[in-house]
Amino acid sequence: MSELVTGEAVALELRPARLPSRALAVLLDLVVAVAVYVVVTIALVAATASLDDAAQFAVSIATFVLLLVGAPIAVETLSHGRSLGKLACGLRVVRDDGGPIRFRHALVRGAIGVVEILMTFGVIACIASLVSSRGRRLGDVFAGTLVVRERVPAARTGFLPPPPPWLAGRFSELDLSAVPDGLWLAVRQYLTRMHQLDPQVGWAMAERLASDVAARTGTPVPQGVPPTAYLAAVMQERQAREVRRAFGNGAAVAGHAPTASYEPRPAVPPAYETPPAVSPYESRPAVPADVPPVEPASEATGRTGSTGFVPPA
Repeated sequence: MSELVTGEAVALELRPARLPSRALAVLLDLVVAVAVYVVVTIALVAATASLDDAAQFAVSIATFVLLLVGAPIAVETLSHGRSLGKLACGLRVVRDDGGPIRFRHALVRGAIGVVEILMTFGVIACIASLVSSRGRRLGDVFAGTLVVRERVPAARTGFLPPPPPWLAGRFSELDLSAVPDGLWLAVRQYLTRMHQLDPQVGWAMAERLASDVAARTGTPVPQGVPPTAYLAAVMQERQAREVRRAFGNGAAVAGHAPTASYEPRPAVPPAYETPPAVSPYESRPAVPADVPPVEPASEATGRTGSTGFVPPA
């Protein structure tokens, strides 16, 4: 990936084209251009047979410039950076800021391409592409352009990392109705791309998003919970609620039981996770010291002593 920054300070991640794909695209363009040039040259030779040698030489030079230099420039300008070879290989020429090229960019690339591609058989262009970190030839450097790949494999950006197990069901009672969709989208994009960010930038972004979510829910972030784990747990809780709203509580979807990670557990405060053991005798009222001891009941009559006090069963 190559990060380009637009004029609006938006970072674009583009995949630069490397030497093999660019060489194949140039080869296809040259094959088409040379085939057209040969056909046009044969037609012009037959049409200008009555002219003198100087006129025929001028016509041949003009034909060479128009077909092998002017035609690629016109095609890249009109197609916004996609010639026939680049279209077949899934490539495109863009500006350094990611925008479409214009006539001046195509003109500079075509003029320098005559020297580094046609006159030197592509040797200079290959060396420049190998040396450049983004695979640019000299024409791209002077024109301020870059050849990028338009056909890229689909990245797995939809995977949301699960929260830590000790946060499962922690926010089942949280009110998420006031959180706007734009904030949910920002949280989802951060969670799916947090491993691609700089650690310091990612941590600051997670803190900002966590504070925004906490402000919308009215409940602060629990102490000791990292902002990234908090966002993952809240996002999982939202997904669990969406699943329950769509399919009902505990309903199986397409014959499969709901995923265990989406079953929220009742929130239990940490201080009460393990209740202290209480002796069964502590719940009985203490007997004052001045009360005489109770006589045991007779096994025959089942009566007590003179006090009339019957101990609880």
